[in-house]
Amino acid sequence: MAEIQRPGALYQQVAAAIREAILSGEFQPGAPLPSESQLIERYKVSRPTVRNAVAALRAEGLIEVKHGKGSFVRSSGLPVLTIERRVGRSGADQFTTAHGETWKVVDGPSVYRTQTSAVTGPPLQLGEMEELFGCDRVLIDQATGARALHRILIPFATAEQVPGLAEGPDAEPEAIYAMLTKAGHTLWWHETVRARMPLPDERSALHIPDATPVLHTTRTAHGLDDQALILEELRIGADHAQLGYRITAEEATPARTATA
Repeated sequence: MAEIQRPGALYQQVAAAIREAILSGEFQPGAPLPSESQLIERYKVSRPTVRNAVAALRAEGLIEVKHGKGSFVRSSGLPVLTIERRVGRSGADQFTTAHGETWKVVDGPSVYRTQTSAVTGPPLQLGEMEELFGCDRVLIDQATGARALHRILIPFATAEQVPGLAEGPDAEPEAIYAMLTKAGHTLWWHETVRARMPLPDERSALHIPDATPVLHTTRTAHGLDDQALILEELRIGADHAQLGYRITAEEATPARTATA
């Protein structure tokens, strides 16, 4: 191939040429990128130029580095794991979740005291700086090896009202649901999902490639008078997982009418 002859910094020209090869299908998704030596020969540039070009494409998310194996074209296929976001019930106080069925805890549970923030306060119907128990776990899906971070935040007020919860904030979510039910709550859940770029510690813990967002779910359990009782967070790399939901029709809420 002829030397790069385009305007702009040389590494940007090489990155543009590699990008074209990826988007045209010459370099297939999931396939290894040509070696540095091959790219140097192909584009007639120096090794630092090739390395800068590859780094730029990694930042774009077109290339991922697999440690000990080299650089690969990012796959455009479906994630390997679908996480069913459901809560099942098999008895008066017997609950099941996908978290309890397919995941193995590889680090934790780690219990600590913390406070609500501008992010965690609103779903718990609390202001900032309210006292909480926190419990973190690192999970791994045994079938695919995908890693996830699970967190439970329990307001002190909830723990004080529910027998056994203050002594066992590290209980599994299903066990906490059972405690809440025995305390007289009829539970329902509200969940939100957002995508964002990971923090450095999240990227390390989840083994996320560069330029890969995390899926961040927030699930709030509500009880009597729609009181927010606990908050759960699940974070996982968007390259590994997608979320699945069962949606059922609910009775429409009657429209409000103005009163004189």
